[in-house]
Amino acid sequence: MGNIFINGLGNISPQKTYDNGHFLDELTNLETKQLRCVDPNYKEYISGDLVRRMSRIIKMGIASSLICLQDASVEMPDAIITGTGLGCIEDTEKFISNMIRNNEEFLTPTPFIQSTHNTVGAQIALLLKCHNYNFTYVNRGISFESALTDAMIRLKLGDSENVLVGGLDEMTANSFTIMERLGYWKRKPVSNLELFSDTTRGSIAGEGSAFFLLSNGNNIHSYARLAGVETFYKPQDNSEVEERITEFLHRSETHIEELDLVITGLNGDPSQDNIYHHLSSGLLKNTQMGYFKHLCGEYMTATSFALWLSCRIMKQQAVPEIISSSRQHPEPIKNILIYNHYRNLDHSLMLISQV
Repeated sequence: MGNIFINGLGNISPQKTYDNGHFLDELTNLETKQLRCVDPNYKEYISGDLVRRMSRIIKMGIASSLICLQDASVEMPDAIITGTGLGCIEDTEKFISNMIRNNEEFLTPTPFIQSTHNTVGAQIALLLKCHNYNFTYVNRGISFESALTDAMIRLKLGDSENVLVGGLDEMTANSFTIMERLGYWKRKPVSNLELFSDTTRGSIAGEGSAFFLLSNGNNIHSYARLAGVETFYKPQDNSEVEERITEFLHRSETHIEELDLVITGLNGDPSQDNIYHHLSSGLLKNTQMGYFKHLCGEYMTATSFALWLSCRIMKQQAVPEIISSSRQHPEPIKNILIYNHYRNLDHSLMLISQV
């Protein structure tokens, strides 16, 4: 069982992250209840005739995957694995709306074809002419982690050498409205960069598409080593979460004292953030804490943004002030733990280490 390295990144998010030459140099700061992605010029990655027929999430997924492959200097992956919570929901809404409007008659097939959750992975494969393993995981708040786990298994078993892994979700007007009625989002617009100082119920909605090139070997392109991924469901209390973290680190042969940074899924909703505050004042009180959802918003595969953030921090050996209140940063940064939960149901842990 060899080491697994992250050798390429591609990220389209509400921040200007699509250019790997920059790292949070120019921040998006909006009074809003929803953060939408900053789109690159998609025609730089996809031909114009194809772009016109693609929905937003398909364009985001293809562009971020191509950026990732270019960053890793890999032309053809041995596998394409994606994770998504809601899939191509814009096309799903379009197809269902047309079906209702036309009394189930005279339906065009394109929105239906593009509405399935595995559309993005399939479109990437078509564009690359890749006939290798292609799988999509739809497991709510741990969809991206499920894709990562599959990739790690394939690499450790020797079934693949280079695996393209992505996590992506989009937010539409209808899905935003439904979740807003359920109390997921803030009732009034707030500044995303001041999200954690707002004590009202709810978070801010987000979206994004982040891809990673996982390989068995490291090279000049390597950002970090993926040391472990674990998920668990609906823990009984905060003590169980602490136990899960302790056991996970033990299996990864890492002590809590060796963690240089812990990035949590703090999202500004008091009903969701209790466990993060508990950890920062308890088990992880001597560890530097960082946050990320004020930059990308809350969505089911937001941990893909957190992994991108961790890889950039590890590569540049610098923690941006915008993600951490601490002015003192450990040198060197060798181990970063990511802990997140979605609606206090789906919990996940990721550990990345220095190459």
